[in-house]
Amino acid sequence: MDITPPLTSQRAAILDYLRRELTAGRAPSLADVAERFGFASRNAAHKHVQALLAEGLLEQAAGRKRGLRLPGGSPDLLPLAVLGRVAAGLPIGADIGLDVAPEDRLWLDRRLFSPSPDYLLKVQGDSMIDDGILDGDLVGVHRTADARDGQTVIARIDGEVTIKRLRRDRRSIQLLPRNPAHAIIKVEAGQDFAIEGVYCGLVRQG
Repeated sequence: MDITPPLTSQRAAILDYLRRELTAGRAPSLADVAERFGFASRNAAHKHVQALLAEGLLEQAAGRKRGLRLPGGSPDLLPLAVLGRVAAGLPIGADIGLDVAPEDRLWLDRRLFSPSPDYLLKVQGDSMIDDGILDGDLVGVHRTADARDGQTVIARIDGEVTIKRLRRDRRSIQLLPRNPAHAIIKVEAGQDFAIEGVYCGLVRQG
């Protein structure tokens, strides 16, 4: 699904500050915003506030100098880190678990996902295209070691990570591609295998 580009970290921080102040009954001025974020003038603060107004994340009452307010339908933004890549094809080496600075996080509408994700991975490959998961997509991952038969999961096999649909019964575990050009991955006895999380939605940029 196509979405509006995510907020920059600085603009998201300004939105967070304004939300907290407005929720507490305070209406910051442009001078307040400039001072809070170290801007040399109110013009920089004005630019950020106008961008947030244009995106519908804030509203302003007409004719009021301090007329900023929270819109009723404003999305609940969730900061998510892109922690690496996940294969939609053969498994690829994992770099899940890297420390990510706050400025490297994407602020996304929580309503895009169910359940709520803990992080994002970038898809590499085309083995899940029949489920609408394409090369280059950012997939949300809800971190859990438990998954039901039929769920789309992020699985680790011998230190490598892949996204596939899970098929499991008492005798076997298989990871199913959603593209007939790719083979089923069968988890053999003795392999290092773990569920890293379950797929909970995606973001398609560009």
